[in-house]
Amino acid sequence: MIDQTKILAFAVFELRVLLAGHLGNEASSEPRVRAAAHLAYALHNHALDALDGKSFDVADAMSAIARVDEVFGENFTQQLVEATNRAA
Repeated sequence: MIDQTKILAFAVFELRVLLAGHLGNEASSEPRVRAAAHLAYALHNHALDALDGKSFDVADAMSAIARVDEVFGENFTQQLVEATNRAA
């Protein structure tokens, strides 16, 4: 059955595939595009787990997001926390 989690997981995985050419230190893409590519890459295995109906380690996923923050000077972790606090 297709549910909300699987739809979003599919989107993350497809974004990872579409943005693959923007990964790595040699990519000449804009920094925000590279950050997006690395964020999708960081979470694609978690997305595959969700598509397969499996759970994944939330702490591991948060660590993956934090590493993207460190490399690209982003604040995805903070944005996620704020977004989930608003929803609560």
